[in-house]
Amino acid sequence: MEIRPIVSALMRSKVALILIGLQIALTLAIVCNALFIINQRLALMGRPSGINEADTFAVGSLGFGAGFNVDTTIAEDLRLLRGLPGVAAATATNSLPLSNGGWSTGISLQRDQKTSTASSAIYFMDEQGLDTFGLELVAGRNFTADEVTYRHDSENQQPPAVIITEALANKLFPGQPAVGKQLYLDTDAPPNVVVGVVRRMQVPWIGFNEGGDPDSEYFSTLVPQYLAFGNFSRYVVRTEPGRRDELMKLVEAKLQAGNGARIVREARSLEDVRREGYQEHRAMTLILGGVIVSLLSITALGIVGMASFWVTQRTRQIGTRRALGATRSDILRHFLAENFLITSLGLVVGAVLTYAFNYWLITHFQAARLPLGYVAAGCLALWTLGQIAVLGPATRASKVPPAVATRSV
Repeated sequence: MEIRPIVSALMRSKVALILIGLQIALTLAIVCNALFIINQRLALMGRPSGINEADTFAVGSLGFGAGFNVDTTIAEDLRLLRGLPGVAAATATNSLPLSNGGWSTGISLQRDQKTSTASSAIYFMDEQGLDTFGLELVAGRNFTADEVTYRHDSENQQPPAVIITEALANKLFPGQPAVGKQLYLDTDAPPNVVVGVVRRMQVPWIGFNEGGDPDSEYFSTLVPQYLAFGNFSRYVVRTEPGRRDELMKLVEAKLQAGNGARIVREARSLEDVRREGYQEHRAMTLILGGVIVSLLSITALGIVGMASFWVTQRTRQIGTRRALGATRSDILRHFLAENFLITSLGLVVGAVLTYAFNYWLITHFQAARLPLGYVAAGCLALWTLGQIAVLGPATRASKVPPAVATRSV
């Protein structure tokens, strides 16, 4: 099939050609970048937290009144929780992975170090913390009960022992065993000794990224202390498999009945914490998915409308070609080739727009560079969509009888 007659025919409808080409170009640019963002969000939401989310929940306690003693309350509450049938382990902590709120600090390896080596989330817990969260100890040992202390508002006491995650250990001590090494959570205090390393524990802040290092999302330090100021305590409870929902209600009732000088806040499963933490990302993926479907639908309808209009405008021309010996297959191939050329022109412009849009996202929102594969897949999808969309009008054009050419003569 010769291309010159097709190009000649397209030049007679320049406005329609430009409009549909721009529509295809914009669709490619938006769809490729939107798909890239969706895949990034799905990858982010799929990253493991490192903890047992299925059997674990958290509950808060907020004391009031002059006689409320947070030290005594924490000790009594943990004794009560650990004595309940179905409770596998319990601890007091300051924060939860993916909760978007918690403590962090810079970690130094020398006392006189001006810039910290890494930033780390801080999780306070006791000797049952690893078991409660379901953390995997890969080196060293757990905390002992004797190492657990209370941290009060007026104190800045740093514990001698800490446990860090594997990602943080690799950052601080690359190629070396971390157990036994010293670090500084506070350069004005004595050093802390690493007594253990856990596989992973995600930081509380979603999308936390230090210096472009994706593993920084697992830069966490576990500290053997109870946070005993502000009259607020947070407890994490791991239950026997299948008993989480049952024990959530029981724990609330038991804690409230055990001490009337406080408010027990609603218990939440760690699965709910994950769901709430990622709700903005989930909403973004749904919105962008809707945008992609809408754009592809509008583009397909635009191609159908344009092709239908051209078939109507060229009915006599098609009939004449049929009268001169063109077969139905020739007419069908003509319109498919015509659409292929229009789509290809739009995709060339669209590829430039795609990377221009991606560069804008990188400049203003610190997005990642769009891989070439997304553009290739987008072009293939739009080529396929264009051919499918034009197939109906092209088939209708191929059925125009030769006699149409002589009806107005």
